[in-house]
Amino acid sequence: MIGRLNGLLVEKQPPEILIEVSGVGYEVQMPMTCFYDLPNVGEQAVIYTHFVVREDAQLLFGFNNKTERALFRELLKANGVGPKLGLAILSGMSAQQFVSCVNNEDATTLVKLPGVGKKTAERLVLEMKDRLKNWGNDLFTPFSDNAIIEPASNDTLVANNAADDAVSALESLGYKLPQAQKAVKAVNKPGMTTEVLIKEALKSML
Repeated sequence: MIGRLNGLLVEKQPPEILIEVSGVGYEVQMPMTCFYDLPNVGEQAVIYTHFVVREDAQLLFGFNNKTERALFRELLKANGVGPKLGLAILSGMSAQQFVSCVNNEDATTLVKLPGVGKKTAERLVLEMKDRLKNWGNDLFTPFSDNAIIEPASNDTLVANNAADDAVSALESLGYKLPQAQKAVKAVNKPGMTTEVLIKEALKSML
């Protein structure tokens, strides 16, 4: 089991990163709400991981802290939720926002996430409510919807590529191409990086 990585952040291509630990590069998929808080490429990063072994692949999912990882693992226990859907859910909203939706029985907001229909949302609320009843706000790393993401010289792409990459990232999270294109186009402004575009597009769809 690979539970934690501490190494050099080599690449950031949302929602995946490449982190080098003792000469070995690990590909890790991360929810976008965790991705936003990563350091710049070329800096050290600490990632808590969940290792998934399938017949056709071995996958690593990464998180900024143990609480986010614990919530991901709780999501995987829910009927019909796999790693891809869990990643999409925690990309569309922070861990704290998801717990709030469950505690408030807010299935309407959950339905706006890719791959979450009405029945899935209602099932998530039903199955997760007892598991999350003791998850208070003090468990979470502060998350701000207005957090400013400073563009790093190594990460910044030209404007056209930033929009294309943002659309591709949203597709990989489960959004349909027309929906992803519409959301990115609606929030796109000159100078926006890929990460900022994704963040704003996801916010606009909730």
